Amino acid sequence: MYKQLIKINQFQISLFMGVLSLFCFALSLFRVEFSGTKHFLFLNWNLFLAFIPWFLTMLLSMSPNLQKSRLAVFGMLGIWLLFFPNASYILTDLFHLSHHSSMPIWFDLVLILSFAWTGLLYGFLSLWNLEELMEQFLSKKVITTLSVFLLFVSGFGIYIGRYLRWNSWDILHQPVRLMGDVGDRIINPFDHTRTWGVTIFMGLFLTMIYFTFRFLKRNRFN
Repeated sequence: MYKQLIKINQFQISLFMGVLSLFCFALSLFRVEFSGTKHFLFLNWNLFLAFIPWFLTMLLSMSPNLQKSRLAVFGMLGIWLLFFPNASYILTDLFHLSHHSSMPIWFDLVLILSFAWTGLLYGFLSLWNLEELMEQFLSKKVITTLSVFLLFVSGFGIYIGRYLRWNSWDILHQPVRLMGDVGDRIINPFDHTRTWGVTIFMGLFLTMIYFTFRFLKRNRFN
């Protein structure tokens, strides 16, 4: 694994993300120790779900034979898409902030933002990896358009996760009910204004952040 990460120039990024994840985990343990409650331990599970899309694209990046197969690449895209919204979903955990918490609100803010930032990085890094993998099949303009579309899909995923309480694996457990909820909001958009409000504005927010990262990556300051 180490040699493969070095080969694809991903070792330092992987190490950095590992350190960030451990930092988040340590903060959550610190909170448990000093508050005597386990209230925010669920953030670790949410971060693990955010890690999955990045891990999937890393596996594909380290497998040149799989990269040659359109079926493998686009099949991975389908699985990746189920988990991609989890990377930005942690932002909505800010809803859990409360002045009546067992810890100061400023600490809980730092805790949630640390998890949310790390989750966003996992998501954006996975999208970068995906863009590089798809360059052998699609033009840059198509890839950019697809990336924007996926960010808005992520905004929609955030809505159905936060407000409808669906999870990524419900596509296997309760596919009919899940698709019913999704289909109703697509067929009757004016009956679900909050759905599209969250989708559009979260999509715009994620697109703004993502293309800020892309700009900085391609135009490094000297």
